[in-house]
Amino acid sequence: MHVPTAAPTRPLLKWAGGKRQLLPALAAFYPVRFDRYIEAFLGSGAVFFDLLAQGQLADKRVTLADVNPDLIGCYRALRDHTADVISALAALEAEHRSLGAACYYDVRDRRFNPERAKPFAKGLEGRERLAAAYPPELAAMLIFLNRTGFNGLFRLNRRGAFNVPAGRYNEPRICDPAHLRTVAEAFRAPRVTLELSGFEAVLADAGPGDFVYCDPPYAPLSRTASFANYTADGFTSQDQARLCHAVTDACGRGAVVVLSNSSADEIVDLYSSEHARRAGLRVHRVPARRMINSRATARGPVDELIVTNSHPSLARVRPKMLPALPVRRRKSA
Repeated sequence: MHVPTAAPTRPLLKWAGGKRQLLPALAAFYPVRFDRYIEAFLGSGAVFFDLLAQGQLADKRVTLADVNPDLIGCYRALRDHTADVISALAALEAEHRSLGAACYYDVRDRRFNPERAKPFAKGLEGRERLAAAYPPELAAMLIFLNRTGFNGLFRLNRRGAFNVPAGRYNEPRICDPAHLRTVAEAFRAPRVTLELSGFEAVLADAGPGDFVYCDPPYAPLSRTASFANYTADGFTSQDQARLCHAVTDACGRGAVVVLSNSSADEIVDLYSSEHARRAGLRVHRVPARRMINSRATARGPVDELIVTNSHPSLARVRPKMLPALPVRRRKSA
């Protein structure tokens, strides 16, 4: 599955929790051999594109899944209607150059939110229906909002409407036709599938020969640090526990799993349990940088976790790999 391109393959979208800065550390745990790659929380797909750029997905089956219907709908629309998405996005870029933030709010409130609500207004139910109904124009609007909105966030309010404010960018690059075509070609590869699916259904099928990467919405480190509203339902502590159970089961069936998350105490406790350790899972701390905060001064270094049943390969450690630190357990009260 080689995608010829003059530029390095990079994700299409900015995405909260995107893994580009953590890739050197994650790459140390990529298995040398596997038959199928599964990404259960696709988001920007940074690990998928990293594996693709390294040539590790040649002739492999690839399952890319996410529960966000806008994300999957956008990717499918770009895959199937590339020229139409590029044309619509180029028009939005020209409009934004003339009108600036006024264009952003017009697209968000008068075009994007009403258009994405139409499948439900017509009586169609379910996220799959929304993803399947995503036209090229709506995909272009999502890419536009991602390029020009605050920090590239995707956030929904309780009514399910996109409500991210405009970002402060000077002449952002909104439409890059060559990059859009490269991403579309990657998604069009014969053995790549884009699925609108929850993590439990995706992981239930994982077993021997599978390499699974999970990048769930991070557990918050404080009561005000959560950015889990990628769907109207959010991602709760109960969801984190369900994910841990699904991951340990997949490991028990023979899958190689790599998971990233915050260093919140609840995550350390989940994956340091006896059940998780019996499945071969170990917790590694790596320093990262907090990128999402309304105050730039609060975007500082933090520890993140890599949880995996894979052993680090020195052959895969890149020169700039962040050193792993031992997990610090809380003292009992």
